[in-house]
Amino acid sequence: MPQTHQLSQAAHDRLRAEFEELTTVGRVEIARKIEAARELGDLSENGDYHAAKDEQGKMETRIAQLGALLDNSRIVEAGDGTRVAVGSVVTLAHGGDPDDVETYLVGSIEERHDGLEVISPASPMGSAIIGAGVGDTLSYESPAGGTLTVQIVSIEQQ
Repeated sequence: MPQTHQLSQAAHDRLRAEFEELTTVGRVEIARKIEAARELGDLSENGDYHAAKDEQGKMETRIAQLGALLDNSRIVEAGDGTRVAVGSVVTLAHGGDPDDVETYLVGSIEERHDGLEVISPASPMGSAIIGAGVGDTLSYESPAGGTLTVQIVSIEQQ
């Protein structure tokens, strides 16, 4: 069974628009590039043709990726900023050390923005912090083994 991806409404809308753009305008543009390159002659030594075909392959891969993600996504409500939710920007103190803080976006890698690291809500850390509030200290099992502790320093809703 495919993994369900939790997306904010904004991320879902952005990904849907990208999917529509690629499957309509993108495919037409690639077809035009391939046709123009074919008209240049011998395809075996035609750099423009091979570049266009490579671009087409990358675009079709992205279309398939977006289609699968959108088909297996669930739109989640934005939090109110008092509890960690999908779409929250959360600052964590690792090991409770106030000098060892990092800020993350909780959500799908497709929601990434502003250069923030992304925590999947399905990851060990993500599932531990979902629903937590500022000041809460939480422990979770590291994929590498061992128990790690984080404290919620701040929560912002995007």
